[in-house]
Amino acid sequence: MENDLTPTSEDPGSSEEQWTAIDFRRVGDELGLQSSRTSQRLNQIDRVRANGVGDHVALPQLVVCGDQSAGKSSVLEGISGIPFPRQDGLCTRFATEIVLRHAPQAICMTATIIPHSSRDDEERRRLASFRLEFHAFDELPGIIEAASQSMGIRPSGDAFGAPAFAADVLRLELVGNTGLHLTIVDLPGLISVSENERDVQLVSNLVDSYLESSRTIVLAVVPASSDVDTQGIIQRARRYDKDGVRTVGIITKPDLINVGTEQRVARLAKNMDRTKLNLGFFLLKNPAPAELREGLSPLVRKQAEQAFFSSEPWSSLGLDPSRIGIENLRRFLQELLDSHIERELPKVREELRELLERNCQDLAALGTERNTPGQIRIYLTQISADFHGVVRAGIDGDYGGRDAKFFNVHDKDFANRLRAVVHLENEKFANHMREYGQTRKVVSRADDQSLESADEATELSLNEKGQIIVSKEGMAAWVKEVYLRTRGRELPGNYNHALLAELFHSQSLNWAKIAREHVDAVAKLVSTFLEAALKFVIKDVKVRQNVQTCVQKSVQANVKRAIDELDVLLDDEARQPITYNHYYTDNIQKARNDQSKHDIQNSMYDAIQNDWNGKFHVSNSSDEIEKLVTSLQQRVVVDMTKQACSEAQNDLTAYYKVAMKTFVDNVCRQVIERHIIAKLPSVFEPVIVSGYETEELLRMAAESAQVSTRRDEARHFQQLLERSLEDLNV
Repeated sequence: MENDLTPTSEDPGSSEEQWTAIDFRRVGDELGLQSSRTSQRLNQIDRVRANGVGDHVALPQLVVCGDQSAGKSSVLEGISGIPFPRQDGLCTRFATEIVLRHAPQAICMTATIIPHSSRDDEERRRLASFRLEFHAFDELPGIIEAASQSMGIRPSGDAFGAPAFAADVLRLELVGNTGLHLTIVDLPGLISVSENERDVQLVSNLVDSYLESSRTIVLAVVPASSDVDTQGIIQRARRYDKDGVRTVGIITKPDLINVGTEQRVARLAKNMDRTKLNLGFFLLKNPAPAELREGLSPLVRKQAEQAFFSSEPWSSLGLDPSRIGIENLRRFLQELLDSHIERELPKVREELRELLERNCQDLAALGTERNTPGQIRIYLTQISADFHGVVRAGIDGDYGGRDAKFFNVHDKDFANRLRAVVHLENEKFANHMREYGQTRKVVSRADDQSLESADEATELSLNEKGQIIVSKEGMAAWVKEVYLRTRGRELPGNYNHALLAELFHSQSLNWAKIAREHVDAVAKLVSTFLEAALKFVIKDVKVRQNVQTCVQKSVQANVKRAIDELDVLLDDEARQPITYNHYYTDNIQKARNDQSKHDIQNSMYDAIQNDWNGKFHVSNSSDEIEKLVTSLQQRVVVDMTKQACSEAQNDLTAYYKVAMKTFVDNVCRQVIERHIIAKLPSVFEPVIVSGYETEELLRMAAESAQVSTRRDEARHFQQLLERSLEDLNV
């Protein structure tokens, strides 16, 4: 909505006694709420406000507030020099910000609407498009009416339909020889009773939103005709201005009080009443409606106030002359504004710096601009290089360097340190194979009570991992059972080569399940690591999801190849046992020596008990030595089947240990390392990006219109913030 009118060329001086012509001399020369000391500061604030940063960081401003019909508009008019229309219902339905900017060479008056955050996107766009340029103050009633309609406010007197108030703000910006760089806000009057409770709450929230800002100087307007204790604005101001450094009380309409109550008003004006303010009160006489109709200039208003308070009974009530009249209020606000600005500007600078830092972080989070295939390829190449670096560091166990933040340990969680967690998983796999790899596990009867009363050849129980728990005797019985069914053309005391193969294959049945579980566990660790690495490198969620899909496909293919490799290893183990590891022969020799030693010990014990009556002594005489040998020979009873089974069991134990260690190493090296870990850096590397066609590039990482818009807005906002900081640091 726009009204493209040209500024009037009428001499401002010719309409000095009229409010309807644009006369910035009234606003500037006759009011001059500005000193040379604060002129620079006000100019700085104005430049920051002109940058548009005032919508994000609170800036010093004056707010006129109070109950309905308290005389707020008259006070505002006296301070700013802008005449507000007095028609019922026009100026009290929403907040009105008057932005005064001093620019002697420019004359412009503009009305816009600032939509409230509660509006939806469509309403915000519609209200933000409201813009009217005006050239005379008598256009204000029409502008206010148009703004009310745009905000959806119901007409005065209409008890139904649209709301009576709006949280949106009408901004009147006056650029010219104002002599002021200031924002003054006129708020709707507080109401306590309404047919619509929503109106009461809306006005209350709106007033609170202004009062709670530490940058707001509160001009609390109370009519002399009312008891100040009943004026809610005083209590609200105290709530948000606990130190009382920015609240000024203004008493209006002293000419409308009952005769004889002047003393009560004077006590309040002298800050001697029960209600006291640190900054005290000012006593003003508002122009009468007839005076306003005649056209009352600031000078005439000043003279009228002086005449009123110089008359009885006011002249004899001991009022402080510096606290009477609009001109003294302006002077006081001048000094208050000086100290207020000096106190608040450092805070504004700090907030601007924090806002700039957050904005830079938001901008960085959007990533590199990517609207063309070339930009997208550069972007993907960069993130693939970064990703490759993180993955390579994780594999190599290089947890320092530029990506050290990614590898930080949080509490006991170090899942991002891939090499460390894979080592732990491999060790867990090796320990699990040692503990639970055997199909039959030999335990002593003391270790397993279920074996105490069992038959020696009986397999009694399964443990939590599905192993068959057997005693030493039970294990021997099982070997004998397999021996008997695998006999071939070998002589007694020997065993068929098929016996060891069948024993080993049966004893290693659990390997496949344990190994596949290990591969799955490592695959999960890798997936967690890669997901974290992608999140660390790629900030754009959509791009990260697209890249993660590609990465997952590559990883899944690698895991499948790892499973295929594991199947090859398992097929190898299913063939005839083969080993050239000297550890096997060492174990065989040790087992045979242990068995011989055990047999000799048993024979000696039996001979001593029976042939020597429990007492053994042998001299070096040949007779006694011959007697001992004869005694031992008599006790050597060779059971050829038992001999063959014993040797087969020893061979099984020795071969199983060698084969299990080899299998564990092969799974960790040939399956896990070769096909899963070593292939990780290549799942998404720059060479892959270089092969993408334009269509694939756009699908993978084209920037959305929303992201592009956000980047443009963030860059523009960054410029405004930087410019504002420069303005404040002059």
